[in-house]
Amino acid sequence: MRADLALQMLADMLWSGLLISAPLLAVTLGVGLLISVIQVVTQVQESSLSFIPKIIAAVIVLVVCGPWMLKRLLAFSTALIGNIPSYF
Repeated sequence: MRADLALQMLADMLWSGLLISAPLLAVTLGVGLLISVIQVVTQVQESSLSFIPKIIAAVIVLVVCGPWMLKRLLAFSTALIGNIPSYF
């Protein structure tokens, strides 16, 4: 019974982590891919060129999705801490 509970808690933790990080990772991946394609087309091989747009995109995503990410993390943490008595 305890192993099932531990596996369920681990699955919930991994799923929450995936959902929370998905918007940031997806946008920075898309921006990085777009910048790479532009670099290939224009043959500008400046390695630092991709960092600034990625940082700007990450900040925008954090501003837009940050409250949702924090709410999701807070809900997970509250549920986890609130259920501590039922684990024993």
